Amino acid sequence: MLSIQELSTANQNLLQAIAHNNITISHLPLLKDAIHANDAQYYVQDNPIIADVEYDALFKALKNLEAENPDLITAESPTQRVAKGLNNSFATVAHLVPMLSLENSYNADDLIDWDRKCKELGETELIEYCIEPKFDGASISLVIENNMLLRAATRGDGVQGDDITNNAKQIRSIPLSANIQQFGIQTLEIRGEVVIHKAIFAKANEALIAENQQPLANPRNAASGALRMKDPAEVAKRGLDVFLYNASTIVMHNNQKIPSEFSTHYQTLKTLADIGFKSSYANAKVVNSIAGVIEYVQEFEAKRDELPYEIDGMVIKVNRLDLQEKIGQTNHHPRWAIAFKFKARQATSKLLNIEYQVGRTGSITPVAKIEPVFVGGVTIQSLSLFNEEVIREKQLMIGDTVLIERAGDVIPYVVKSFPELRNGSETEIIFPKQCPVCNEAIEKPEEEAVWRCVNINCAAQVAEKIIHFASKDAMDIRGLGDANIRKFFELGWLKNIVSIYELPYEQISTMEGFGEKSIEKLKQAIAASKAQPLNRLIFALGIRYVGETTAKTLSRSITHIRDLATKSVEDLLIVEDVGKKVAASIVAFFAHHDNLDILTQLENHGINLANTQKQDAMEGGLSGKTFLFTGTLTQFKRAEAEAMVEANGGSILGGVSAKLNYLVVGEDAGSKLEKAKKLGTINILTEDEFLSLIK
Repeated sequence: MLSIQELSTANQNLLQAIAHNNITISHLPLLKDAIHANDAQYYVQDNPIIADVEYDALFKALKNLEAENPDLITAESPTQRVAKGLNNSFATVAHLVPMLSLENSYNADDLIDWDRKCKELGETELIEYCIEPKFDGASISLVIENNMLLRAATRGDGVQGDDITNNAKQIRSIPLSANIQQFGIQTLEIRGEVVIHKAIFAKANEALIAENQQPLANPRNAASGALRMKDPAEVAKRGLDVFLYNASTIVMHNNQKIPSEFSTHYQTLKTLADIGFKSSYANAKVVNSIAGVIEYVQEFEAKRDELPYEIDGMVIKVNRLDLQEKIGQTNHHPRWAIAFKFKARQATSKLLNIEYQVGRTGSITPVAKIEPVFVGGVTIQSLSLFNEEVIREKQLMIGDTVLIERAGDVIPYVVKSFPELRNGSETEIIFPKQCPVCNEAIEKPEEEAVWRCVNINCAAQVAEKIIHFASKDAMDIRGLGDANIRKFFELGWLKNIVSIYELPYEQISTMEGFGEKSIEKLKQAIAASKAQPLNRLIFALGIRYVGETTAKTLSRSITHIRDLATKSVEDLLIVEDVGKKVAASIVAFFAHHDNLDILTQLENHGINLANTQKQDAMEGGLSGKTFLFTGTLTQFKRAEAEAMVEANGGSILGGVSAKLNYLVVGEDAGSKLEKAKKLGTINILTEDEFLSLIK
């Protein structure tokens, strides 16, 4: 593997050759090495040193060279990672060594008892233990032979599993080749856990919920399901990651002695990391007493939610591999390892009732009311059942005992009911045929799982639309929160979003809690909202499927909001990130006369409907530049600073990478600043320097 310095030089030389059209067959080995090394920096080290467009140029050059010289294509080439066709079925393959389960422990006494047994079986009074996170994902086994990734398989029944090699190649943190021959190793079988980053999982569920689809139950199921997808191209989109935690089989060339790099479990984790794998090494720790084990697992449980991946416990292993062999195993589990399980994030409760909520798009959502139960650090009394199909699939009845789960920050959900515990007092759940608020008939589009109230004047929808319109990320009308909106709506002062600008302040002043100062602040906030940029208004209108990012994209493509009313689905599909579903929703919104009438009324009240920022941004001195803010800003709010950047043609990134041009640093800046310093290519600015740049 190239060092960072070597990689930087290789990237520069290769990109220069590509730019001058001087790339030749002699560059082929270096191209492969550079792309592999860049993959490792990006997917394993989380420290990219090349921009995406530059990486794409290297990859394209490699593909072109291989297309011209197909006889030079090798199995370890980065181009061979690309998904190929559909898997109609997965072949079953045997593991080189059975994948055993682990014995579980739930408290310190269990660990102390296990420690005693290990010492008895190992005939020693002192044992060194290695402790590492127990990732909550899908188990996988990799076989590396002659430095090449030969095969990947699921755990299956422990003896054999599904051959998922093609799907595993879509996981970028799994290298296609690794130099195991430097240790004299011919074949290496490695065990690991496939996981999904919490942020990626949350984003996927947000998208599903926005489309009124049932969200993924938990990251573990999502990872396991993705591994068995028929289309490897879809697997690639899931953003899977993998952590390797054990070398289960080591076959040496010519029966050589196993090298010292694999003499202990901790050293094995480090060696796997050194040769390009993502291992548990970063969070592993070696201690020489069971007291040290107990201290570390308790310390880790307290900070489990700080990790970017779900873990459900810690795994403790005898560190010395020769001692592991002496202690031995049963047919079910190794005696030299044990899993310490964190406190359960599942609990049982009783389903008391179902209430039905109407959203701003008319969606009817069943909400389960349960006996209060403490799960994963919070008390849960109600949780969404998402749609009627979920109720039917889980065969729920009022009065059922149900299993509740909450994984990390994931929305709590009902795992299942326990029909065997029914006593005859349970009652069937009958989904309503009319809207629970306006009593109008409801409909379920053929392609959807959710029932909807189609009455756009339904009181529940109107109130929710007003709340959304005034929210922080929309028109940001401070002082007009949910409670006040619902109160004003009940009193008849708010009938739609236009009536926000027609509030009777004299009558409001007679209400408790509304003094002269609060009334004046409310007036100022409503007046200020009239000048909000166009993208905020587009988002505030609550067009189905149009989120904040899409609203910004749409606003950049027009000069006035009424321009959207003139566009067809085909016109909108040209706009970046706008798909057929979004385009059709926008066309339907602006085809509705009531919506156009509301826009006219808003304009008459002085609300900005034009893109006043468009020309400024096009002419802005920050055009094409990317920014990120970190730490506590003292001279302005982060949202204000980001708006300044966008108003001058720049854009905001979500994290530090080679694509970032400027990092603006406030007080108590942390990891982002350190990462930017390591990259060495990012301009680091103070708040004053940023203001000077803007001016």
